[in-house]
Amino acid sequence: MPVIRPLPPELINQIAAGEVIERPSSVVKELVENSLDAGAMRVEVDIEQGGARLIRVRDDGCGISPDELQLAVASHATSKIGSFDDLEHVASMGFRGEALASVSSVARFALTSRAQGQDTAFRIEVDGGKMQAARPAQHPQGSSVEVRDLFYNVPARRKFLRAERTEFAHIDDLLKSLALARTSVEFRLSHNGKPVRILKAARDEHAALLRVAEVMGEDFPAQSLRVDHAAAGLHLSGWVGLPTASRSQADSQYFYVNGRLVRDRIVAHAVRQAYADVLFHGRHPAFVLYLELDPAGVDVNVHPAKHEVRFREQRLVHDFLFRTLHEALAQTRAGQVGLPAQDQPMPAAASSYSFSSTPATGGPAWPNAFSQSRLSLGVRDEPLADYAALLGASPTAAPQAPLAFAANAPMPEVSDDQAPPLGFAIAQLKGIYILAENAQGLVLVDMHAAHERITYEKLKTGRACSNLRSQLMLVPLNVSVSAKEAAAAEEHADALAEWGLELSRSGPSGVVVRRIPALLEGADVAQLCRDVLAELAQHGSSRRLQELENELLATMACHGSVRAGRRLTTPEMNALLREMEATERSGQCNHGRPTWTQLSLTELDKLFLRGR
Repeated sequence: MPVIRPLPPELINQIAAGEVIERPSSVVKELVENSLDAGAMRVEVDIEQGGARLIRVRDDGCGISPDELQLAVASHATSKIGSFDDLEHVASMGFRGEALASVSSVARFALTSRAQGQDTAFRIEVDGGKMQAARPAQHPQGSSVEVRDLFYNVPARRKFLRAERTEFAHIDDLLKSLALARTSVEFRLSHNGKPVRILKAARDEHAALLRVAEVMGEDFPAQSLRVDHAAAGLHLSGWVGLPTASRSQADSQYFYVNGRLVRDRIVAHAVRQAYADVLFHGRHPAFVLYLELDPAGVDVNVHPAKHEVRFREQRLVHDFLFRTLHEALAQTRAGQVGLPAQDQPMPAAASSYSFSSTPATGGPAWPNAFSQSRLSLGVRDEPLADYAALLGASPTAAPQAPLAFAANAPMPEVSDDQAPPLGFAIAQLKGIYILAENAQGLVLVDMHAAHERITYEKLKTGRACSNLRSQLMLVPLNVSVSAKEAAAAEEHADALAEWGLELSRSGPSGVVVRRIPALLEGADVAQLCRDVLAELAQHGSSRRLQELENELLATMACHGSVRAGRRLTTPEMNALLREMEATERSGQCNHGRPTWTQLSLTELDKLFLRGR
């Protein structure tokens, strides 16, 4: 065995660089975060050859005093923490004190800074870990860091760098994410001497939304919901995209914890569950969300590059995020999202949401245009009877799906400001689409998709108001699980029983299933239990039972809804529109497809070249 000996400082810094500095964008991240911690209101980033040749970051922050310049690039030297208590209450972007030492060990490094109140700036240079003495230089208040020839002395690492365009794209994406975190700071990015991105500082919420639109796309604000909710010491704000504006990839998801962009499995799971009932399979929501909490409630010291965090109250955070986003999406109704005004510089936010413990009940009371007499659509109601039986109630007590609509009323004549959001029906196309006129122009509705969502929401409401009947298994089923999952079954036995699933622990790594929800008869019981217990063990809660039940209710709603090809009268179509306006999540069907769309007069004029 070789003898044990301490490593030289240069090698220690290069090892740390392997953890912190993955590519040029990692250097930009560390340097810009230092600028933000220094109170900078303007940050300029100059890149050459994708960062392999040059990375220069300038800021107008507080600067560094001359006697601290050399210490700034020393290993584990920082002004941001000084005790273990400081580490538990980290509020800065960086705090480890490794970044500059790591960067300077694998590149040709220079730091020029002029501290606040100083008449002269000073500059130090480090080449492969060898530091030169500080000397006077010219520089305004703030700091400039130059990183040249990244990994020039670590050729194995340099070989892993990608093409120039790829590396710069990573830098651009990083700077956009930092710009969303600090909307009050101006950011400028150039590549090979050419300006690429200029993000002006935002002084109010409208300007902040302009920046969000610049990063997320100009259509995002008009296709998103404003979220602002606080409870239990947690505050969530930002914007969540509508389900109908989902994406094929999870490339427009920004989640910040106390101003720090993170990727967290607890957060991802909560968001995925919140969208589960409205998002098309294989699609991903877009969002920009900011979670604020006591710094003592989150551990940011779990990853060298600070990409991950650990919440001390994981279940509380998970449930808070899920409930807030779930309720925000539930408040969306068809017709709420109007098109942006044509003279606006950008779309306005679609809607604003503040959490309320009182659920929304029905839609607005429009002019008394329709009587309440009912007109049959001739659709099957057997699924409703089956559902009622599973709840242990008579069919007449089952939740009524809107299988009939009001009729025998004249078309009201109202002004644009009095018209309902989806307007009034004017025709039906091919027995599939309803055409309606509202204040903005033409509305098109997929009548089956819309009625399916209405029926589904009424079935779910009936389920929530009824006692779910469970079914005793003829032969109790033994299921092998992990010891952690068996403990979760024991801990959450009462909660599972409320859903009709009766489990008991049968050993260190086994459970016995005695009852299952009658609604889920025919399901793979063993796999169902494993899925539920796995979520309970990992997140402290599970929605798997409810998700399976909702899948069945969605199927029933599909069969219990008006079919394509069914001719509706004008009163029937208008009644369906009013139901849509009053029904939660009615902007999309149970499968995540849109139920309606709007064509403004401006868009129609463009189609026919009017005004040209």
